[in-house]
Amino acid sequence: MEFVVPSTANLLLFTGSALVLLVIPGPAVLYIIAQSVEQGKKAGLVSDLGIHTATLVHVIAAALGLSALLASSALAFNLVKYAGAAYLIWLGLKKIYTRPTAAAANTSIPKRRLRALYRDGFIINLLNPKTALFFLAFLPQFTDPSQGHIASQILILGALLIVLGFISDACYAFAAGAVGQWLRTSRSYLNIDRYLGGAMLIGLGVVAALSGPHKK
Repeated sequence: MEFVVPSTANLLLFTGSALVLLVIPGPAVLYIIAQSVEQGKKAGLVSDLGIHTATLVHVIAAALGLSALLASSALAFNLVKYAGAAYLIWLGLKKIYTRPTAAAANTSIPKRRLRALYRDGFIINLLNPKTALFFLAFLPQFTDPSQGHIASQILILGALLIVLGFISDACYAFAAGAVGQWLRTSRSYLNIDRYLGGAMLIGLGVVAALSGPHKK
């Protein structure tokens, strides 16, 4: 397939719009911050990578028109939506019911495998139909049908958004990781984080299930 690069004007307009959107923290950013505070910047960066790998899947789906199928099917939309919400709630409950040990309170909480952090970030963003619909609605606005090969233009715009998003979220990971370095030595913080962090994940799951369009 021949790749057609969007016009310079569209690229500049798209970049400006994307930066405005990225300034507003969403559920993915909150998840990255939580992992960075809890386990350090490396955990945040791995979570960031997992989230944006799933974003790549959404971009490819939008380019191939699969997002249109999701938008038109109430069953598919609701299945993906509630699966993602249930996964977030499960992560929150798991965090609440995992008690920090005495050793963790004096040093740091038990480290999760980087593979698990990557997996969770990937699944959380993949099982978010609103992300798929967002790309379907947002990316085509900056393409030029007269140039042809709309799919390739969408892929290029999506790749640009992924790069910008990864860099933006990495900044949150570094900042939260720096703060978390001294928070993790506090026994009181570990107890607060256990319940507050778990409640935030459960809250994100509930919001994901109840907010947005309810397709019937």
